[in-house]
Parts: sequence; structure tokens; C-alpha cells
Amino acid sequence: MSRKKKFLLAALGIGLVVAAAGLWAFQPWKAFTRSTVDEALPVAVTSQAPPQPVATAPEQPARSAQPEPPKPPEPKDLATGEFVSQEHDTSGKARVVDLGDGNRVLRLEGFSTSDGPDVHVWLSAATAGGEWGKYDDGAVVKLGKIKATDGNQNYAIPADAKLTGLQSVVIWCDRFNVAFGSAPLAL
Repeated sequence: MSRKKKFLLAALGIGLVVAAAGLWAFQPWKAFTRSTVDEALPVAVTSQAPPQPVATAPEQPARSAQPEPPKPPEPKDLATGEFVSQEHDTSGKARVVDLGDGNRVLRLEGFSTSDGPDVHVWLSAATAGGEWGKYDDGAVVKLGKIKATDGNQNYAIPADAKLTGLQSVVIWCDRFNVAFGSAPLAL
């Protein structure tokens, strides 16, 4: 094989590797994909005592008393905010909700953003909007990968997460370190 053919084959091989790496990194097909989830707001977990036997006349078997089940506590908004677009069109409402049983969730309602590689939901100490590179510089609480590009979705906030001083929720592309959008939350 001539030296020129070897060079062309090596260049072709390198070109294919670079193209495959580019496709993996950018995942351009995601510019055309959408997904939807519609989760209900979780309810507080309440414990219910087992029914206690009730004494009856000797000829009747004992029956269990069914006390009124306790009403679950009402959820309470700790903070709310509307999304603003940054690197991608993003809209909807964000709510941090105390379920009343010690559990807290971030709820995204009427939410819509673009799909992308490695997109996550964070609570951040940075303010919403503006320069998107600021979100990975301060305190963040990482809530997980985005569930869908559209809809109503819930993200559990870890019980040990300190919310004081957090100022926003951000839809963050970890692969490219950019904010798709953010919403102000005064926590």
C-alpha cells in the first residue's frame, strides 16, 4: 500500500473517531426530541394506628373500631418563581413545597424547556437570570436529572439540604456547563 493511501486511511479513521465523539457530546438529535411527564403533587405521609378491637355482647364476635383517619397536613409553599430563558427557551413555574411531614419537594408546573445531553435540576445560591456560568460557582443542591422536557414534575429535596441562602432553581446542562433557564426562589 502506498504511503498516500495509508495517510488517507489514517485520516479517514481519525475523522470517523472525531465525528463519533462529536455526535456523542452534542447529541444533535435532541434538538428535535420532546418528552412529557404529569406528576401529581405528593401528599404527606401519615401513620395510621391499627384498628383496636371493640367489645361487643357475648353472642357477637369482636369487631374492629375504625377511627377517623387523620387528615394529612396541608402542603405549604416555601418559595415560588417563574422561569426565565437563558441558553434555551424555558418557561413554567417552580415551587418549593413543604409537604407538612418533614419532606420537601421542588415542583415544576407547566414546565417546558429544550432537551439536551446531561440536563439536571439544581437549587442554587446564584440569582436567577443573567450570566449562566455563575451557577456552578457557589452552593448548589443537586436534585437529579430532568425527568422530561415538558409537564408537571416533582424532585425530592434531601432532608439534610440547607435551603437558607438558595436563590434559584436552574435547569443545568452538566456536559457543557450552561443554564437552559432558571427561576428565582427566595429561600
